[in-house]
Amino acid sequence: MSDPSLCLRPPELWTVLTSALMQWLSEPLLVVLPLALLIALPWFIRPLPFKRWLSAVPAVVLLAYIGCTAPPLLAFANRRLMHFEAAGTAIPADAIVVLGRGIEFQATRVDLAAQLWQAGRAPRIFTSGRGDADSMLAALRAKGVPASDLQAEECSRTTEENAQFTALRLKPEGVRRIVLITDAPHMKRSLDIFQKAGFAVVPAMSPIPPQLSEQHKRLLILREFAGWLLYRLSG
Repeated sequence: MSDPSLCLRPPELWTVLTSALMQWLSEPLLVVLPLALLIALPWFIRPLPFKRWLSAVPAVVLLAYIGCTAPPLLAFANRRLMHFEAAGTAIPADAIVVLGRGIEFQATRVDLAAQLWQAGRAPRIFTSGRGDADSMLAALRAKGVPASDLQAEECSRTTEENAQFTALRLKPEGVRRIVLITDAPHMKRSLDIFQKAGFAVVPAMSPIPPQLSEQHKRLLILREFAGWLLYRLSG
């Protein structure tokens, strides 16, 4: 990393808030019960002006939560996330880049990275992501990948930083074509961002961990669809 102080900066408020929001939304009971209570509570307090409006706000939030996880919207979002253009897979890559996404996602990504390296898809593996990169590196060493073929950066907290810090490390070493490992919902936005950073990208989608709840998987799709839309709109 060209600037080690980047690793010492405090987390951005947006990153903290979105992480906490995802944790809350992935537990339906923790969403539905408090909102139902907020809908009913104004009607038990007398006198209370504007009780209809006070009930309407949580009611709208509850309906939006139910609507956003409805199968038709999820199917549409999933189709859009699966439609992307990438570099051809026949040409060997310079490196395999593995993005972090939390401890529950590490095992499937490490397995896929080790398989691709053993198959000769690229001569080195680079892991990226704060809280994930070093532990994935250790897991890859345990699978027999030599330390000389492994690199990592442990500073990035967002996909944009994954691409930025990966480019800072790998581009000076002549890396231009990469095999990019992340989960399917995250791949479309990751491809756009890494291509913008100057890489030719071959996608390699790791399975979503089976231990994730169905609600968590649905929210993952919606979060990535919203993130991709915002990224495209922001240019």
